[in-house]
Amino acid sequence: MRVNHLIGIFLILSLLILSPWTGQAREDHYESLKRFSQILHLIEDNYVHEKDREDLLQGAIEGMLNKLDPHSAYVTLEELRMMQEDFSGEFGGIGIQIGMRDNRLVVIAPIENTPAYKAGLQAGDMILEINSESTQGKSLSDAVRLIRGPKGEPVVLTILSADENKPRKVEIVRDTIPVHSVRIQEIEPGYVQLRITDFKGRTTDDLRNEIRKYKSSQELKGIILDLRNNPGGLLDQAISVSDLFLDQGLIVYTQGRDAGKRKDYNATRRAEDVDTPMIVLINSGSASASEIVAGALQDRNRALILGENTFGKGSVQSIIPLPDGSAIKLTIALYYTPSGRTIQAEGISPDLIIPFQRVTDAQGDSEHPSLRESGLEMHLENPETRARDVRELKPEVRELLAQDNQLRLAFEILRSMPRIKELTTRR
Repeated sequence: MRVNHLIGIFLILSLLILSPWTGQAREDHYESLKRFSQILHLIEDNYVHEKDREDLLQGAIEGMLNKLDPHSAYVTLEELRMMQEDFSGEFGGIGIQIGMRDNRLVVIAPIENTPAYKAGLQAGDMILEINSESTQGKSLSDAVRLIRGPKGEPVVLTILSADENKPRKVEIVRDTIPVHSVRIQEIEPGYVQLRITDFKGRTTDDLRNEIRKYKSSQELKGIILDLRNNPGGLLDQAISVSDLFLDQGLIVYTQGRDAGKRKDYNATRRAEDVDTPMIVLINSGSASASEIVAGALQDRNRALILGENTFGKGSVQSIIPLPDGSAIKLTIALYYTPSGRTIQAEGISPDLIIPFQRVTDAQGDSEHPSLRESGLEMHLENPETRARDVRELKPEVRELLAQDNQLRLAFEILRSMPRIKELTTRR
């Protein structure tokens, strides 16, 4: 591996020196390479501890990529395998998507029903230490490697949340993180919440199967597509999920620095397309691929977007393999919604801005209940109410709606859409 790296560095330096630069430009580039070589030798000859040249060159490569943006990075063979596991297999970990913000390691989103989710980690939490080892100055790949590990073994994170004044230590027992990324929850007959936790290799197939299975036994009247705390994933899955709800037109396009290399991704009409009324839920933990879906459905007037502004990760990374099996992850373009909006550092703004409110009392204000006829002793029963009681929401659904104001409002709006459409089309 060392020989391959040294050969690679030599070839790069040779190409730079032999490139067809002319005049002052060539001289400036040569001086930069000369300065790099001088510093390398100074470190080798004078640093307090002897350093291996391979390690120094490796550090230079990593530093060069890390200086570009938060998402470009050097990827070792081990890390490349871990990335492949993320999208297609299983791995031992706690179930969080992490990123860098102001040189601090932060939680972008916990994956639903994983140890991190159950431990209460939230989007925006800063991770100060991993097993008492400071995260200051660590790369994302180093942090991932420390957090992952065999199922059943604990990892201790020192967390600082936005609403807390001092850090706290959280011990989380690692588990096998599943790849299944789609969950369905019936709220009321005909109305479902479709939750996508992230975009993996089978996300669209899983989503299509869940919809097909539901429609085989029940009319589908409305969908709440829940993309909250969805950190993203595979571009092709974001496109195919969007395509499932669109029958034509642009979904997203990418644009690099070369104006002639814009790439468009369009929807195609298929028999399995879903035209059911829908609402999409988003928040600050919705990033990358989930922003592509939300932006496409919003721009195409296919769905009402509800919740909070998304994360704003709108850059495209390409994995470029190197001869020794490692790779570099390099930002090559930006995503744009069908209307030409850039997602990068802006995110998707919802049509209805509804901040999430944590509910401490699921029953509401019990000290000052609203007085209604139904609350009076000996009130007359309404026979139609009795009939409706048979279709009463399941207890677990009532609890879910009581604890989630965004989902509750989305459901009420979705259920009212036919009536709203009727009112707006009257002449």
